[in-house]
Amino acid sequence: MSVVPYKEKQEGKKEQVAEMFNNISKKYDFLNHLLSLGIDITWRKKAIKLLQKDKPKLILDIATGTGDFAIEALALHPDKVIGVDISAGMLEEGKKKMKKRNLDHIIDLQMGDSEKLLFEDNKFDAVIVSFGVRNFENLEKGLSDMYRVLKPGGKTVIVEFSKPKKFPMKQGYNFYFKYILPQIGKLVSKDNAAYTYLPESVQAFPDGEDFLAVLKKVGFKQTQCKPLTFGISSIYIGEK
Repeated sequence: MSVVPYKEKQEGKKEQVAEMFNNISKKYDFLNHLLSLGIDITWRKKAIKLLQKDKPKLILDIATGTGDFAIEALALHPDKVIGVDISAGMLEEGKKKMKKRNLDHIIDLQMGDSEKLLFEDNKFDAVIVSFGVRNFENLEKGLSDMYRVLKPGGKTVIVEFSKPKKFPMKQGYNFYFKYILPQIGKLVSKDNAAYTYLPESVQAFPDGEDFLAVLKKVGFKQTQCKPLTFGISSIYIGEK
């Protein structure tokens, strides 16, 4: 049973996730940094550093949203970063951001479905995702397509929420995610479902070793999981 934002609606997860992000797109960046106390910025920086020695020239950022991870990837001095997302609202905010920062010549944001990428095989030096794989309708299909468009020897780096295992972090995190985060999210974004979906989708997500098993299943090698901040998040790495 897949976790969806709007339980009363008939559409599939993909359509619902797109609608949810369209609804919260204008407040998304603000809320993201507020709810993670700004730690999400540090997590993204750490993830990008793991690609430093690979010097990727063409990077694909999946579920790019408003393009924060794509901007972070510029630290690697690529020739181009292409960001894809299924939410028109998020892409619109992202495009405004790129124009304002004069980055639209190097970061290209496009409408795209992570499970049906419109790119040829073996195209990208690196494929990156931050807080997006949890929203895939079919996780295996999405990861397989990422594998397909990656060049042999290329790397994927994925940042995703995980579930802390140790006391007292586990209890504190569960309380924050279940009771505090949905309230703040509701107040700021006016979309009740968006921030109740977040903890539910994290609970349902196969984190740690379980996620590495899916990466291996679709073909990735040299897989690693690096927990961040007491296991609130993790960085996953895989090579083709």
